[in-house]
Amino acid sequence: MDGPLPDASDPVPTDAAAETEELLSSAVVRAVQETGAHAGSIFLRSRDRRSIVLAAACGTPPSLLGGWRLIPVSSPIPVATAYRSGRTVHLADGDETMRRFPQLSVALPYAFGSASVPVKAGRESFGALAVVWAAPPGSAGLSKARLRHLRATANRLGASLAAIQLRGGLAEWDAETVVIEVPAPSPPAVRVGLFDWELDTGALTADDELCAIFGLDPSGFDGRADTLASRVHPSDLAAFRAAARAAVVDGRILAQRIRVLEADGTHRPVELWGRVPEGPTQEARSHLVGAALDPGAGTRAVAAIERLRDGVFSLDPEGRLTYVNRGLEQLLGVRREEVLGQSLWEVLPWLSSPVHEDRHRAAMVSQQPTSFVARRPPDQWIAFSLHPDAGGVTGRAVPVESPPSPAARPGAPAEGTASAAEGRSPPTASSPAASPPSPVPAGPTAPARLAAIYHVLQLGSALTEAVSAREVCAVVADQLLPAFGGRQLAIHVVREGRMHLLAQTGHHGHFLDWFEDVPLNARLPGTQALTSGTPLFIESREDLANSYPGLRMGEARSWAYLPLIASSRPVGTCVLGFDEVHRFSVEERSVLSALGGLIAQALERARVYDEEFAIARGLQDALLPHRLPELANIHIAGRYLPGTSGMDIGGDWYDVIRTADAVALVVGDVEGHSVTAAGAMGQLRSAVRAFATAGHRPGDVVAGANRILDDLGAELLASCCYIRLETGSGQTCAVRAGHPPPLLRRPGGTTEVLDLEGGTLLGVDRSTDYPETRLELPPGSVLALYTDGLVEERDTDIGLGIDHLRATLAHTGTHSLEKLADGLLRAARRSAKREDDIALLLTEYAPGHHAAGAH
Repeated sequence: MDGPLPDASDPVPTDAAAETEELLSSAVVRAVQETGAHAGSIFLRSRDRRSIVLAAACGTPPSLLGGWRLIPVSSPIPVATAYRSGRTVHLADGDETMRRFPQLSVALPYAFGSASVPVKAGRESFGALAVVWAAPPGSAGLSKARLRHLRATANRLGASLAAIQLRGGLAEWDAETVVIEVPAPSPPAVRVGLFDWELDTGALTADDELCAIFGLDPSGFDGRADTLASRVHPSDLAAFRAAARAAVVDGRILAQRIRVLEADGTHRPVELWGRVPEGPTQEARSHLVGAALDPGAGTRAVAAIERLRDGVFSLDPEGRLTYVNRGLEQLLGVRREEVLGQSLWEVLPWLSSPVHEDRHRAAMVSQQPTSFVARRPPDQWIAFSLHPDAGGVTGRAVPVESPPSPAARPGAPAEGTASAAEGRSPPTASSPAASPPSPVPAGPTAPARLAAIYHVLQLGSALTEAVSAREVCAVVADQLLPAFGGRQLAIHVVREGRMHLLAQTGHHGHFLDWFEDVPLNARLPGTQALTSGTPLFIESREDLANSYPGLRMGEARSWAYLPLIASSRPVGTCVLGFDEVHRFSVEERSVLSALGGLIAQALERARVYDEEFAIARGLQDALLPHRLPELANIHIAGRYLPGTSGMDIGGDWYDVIRTADAVALVVGDVEGHSVTAAGAMGQLRSAVRAFATAGHRPGDVVAGANRILDDLGAELLASCCYIRLETGSGQTCAVRAGHPPPLLRRPGGTTEVLDLEGGTLLGVDRSTDYPETRLELPPGSVLALYTDGLVEERDTDIGLGIDHLRATLAHTGTHSLEKLADGLLRAARRSAKREDDIALLLTEYAPGHHAAGAH
């Protein structure tokens, strides 16, 4: 694509936004259907190109798949890898996931397989598409045919997004955009057929579904009400005809139930609903339009379940109760109207352990039955079994005998163990041989330790990828707020004995303004938690007012103050705020205390990184020109863009050197990314400047730099492009030493790669001669010198990158050289993991242009 891309700040036309949403919805549903998966998701690139953002999901809710909403492009998880590499990531089962992506396994330790494919068009990547399916250990994963279907779906989506982008829309997402969630495809629970019955003549128009409900072939239906009536149970015919007559009088039929005969002589219930249209004519009032509802076996199944003494319930994919039978009401001591729409662990305090919630998550993600046992106070034990599909979970709850403790049964599984994962059926109370998973009584026991380990591992794994302080704060907010239900988070760090805000997030901005710049000895909850080294949990505004009178409370109702201490050094305080009163359990307090230590260590490591990074970048900046000279007849724009991967500095440089009758334009690149490379770059730049100002020919300048690099003995190589431009005539003399060729855009817009004679890299052979190439720049032309970081991508021929840059230079229309430079670097600036530095020097030959102060 040679033309300029639309600016990311342009508004998206409403029709383009709607079209994008429709494309995403249909693509994610198609991906799930064609692969047999139970969940699918689409991530699109963010506007800054540093992240991919969840845009659409189908089946299992995103909250059960780790809650990932925004993923850094550099993250070591499959969907980010697929986007970054442009390749399919296929994980057949949980074992392969653990081997290749251990961080994902820490967050989702369940038996599932996944496939992630890039969504792209040509060389441009828009995002990634992923599907998840049930995969017991040893599963083979998706077949080659299904993987082809998945890639084809992603490619079609990429082509459609590219077309929208060409029309001015944005194929991008941001963190505030609402996720498009589509239920998993499933057969309808209720069939509905439509009809139009002309009461005066008996003619009846029926759709195909109505014919199917009544057991008629749609192609052979004669359009007569009597034919339909022949399929009605004889005992219901009178009611069927009476309903039609009543409709003429009353204007409608309300849920008239009849029985329809099956081919085998049995019958099933069907409900009729209808109304007579209002109209001025008798003809209009002689029609009955309506629908026939066939609930199938649903109503009979519900009636049967209501007769059971066992508790039976249904959960939607998010874990909310959608059905509760009378048996469960009696067993749990709840009323269905009070609990529908909520989760079991929300309405029953004794089920509030994260271990129980994790069983639901395990069932939905792995699509395998699971079970657990819980104690209803004071001493009743209840066994729960969960049976999932893509649409939700059917659960059963039965009372059981008080099970023996794990100490009495060596090797017995702890509470929450999914017996189905070992190939066994869930335990039942009716089977004498069945033995439910051994529970652990409430208190500081195994479930609390399991939950603590899970949260610590999940946060610790995520923190390993965060290197800067800002990244650490972002990870902490992403992990802690959803895990504990907080709505605000702030991290304050200690600087020169006072507290300073490092980061905060949440819908109540500045909720701890009073904490800024206070000394460590202030009597405030955050400072006292830090100086004492003990977390402080404040569960209500009354508690806060009693302990700290006069303190501004803001919008929060409960708070957790976590001291951040690393190697006995006070680092800062992490504060969680809750919108509602929050009672901190013993388990939550222990988990949050452990997490505080992890956060402190990560922040201390990030502080050292940030300091070293600032020093390294300062050194690099000192070695580059801070101001380019103002020269007659030419405009000049220079740019340097450091790599975004790691802290090491590179050896790219550019320079503009004024001589007696000309100007020297230089771009070079010392191999490697280290202080040594930067030091060699500084010495080479000084050497080139000295040779050029002494009046040496271009070939001799580069040859001299070659000898200097060899004398340094650093065993480094470097490339260089040196052009001497006579500002009065536009005549140039160019030398290239192993460097990418410059580009020339002529006044009409035609852009070419200049074919310069070249010599070897600097540092290879000190006796090398470097040939010169003479050129003439036409007035109004633009010369572009650059380093390979701008055109080289991993696993891609550099020639393609140079040609893409040539096309971009040709089609980026602007009258400002500064804006042109920014335009050429736009894609590079958006790269979240750019391994190489970039130097760019643009020169426009513009006779008649006067330098500042020239006459």
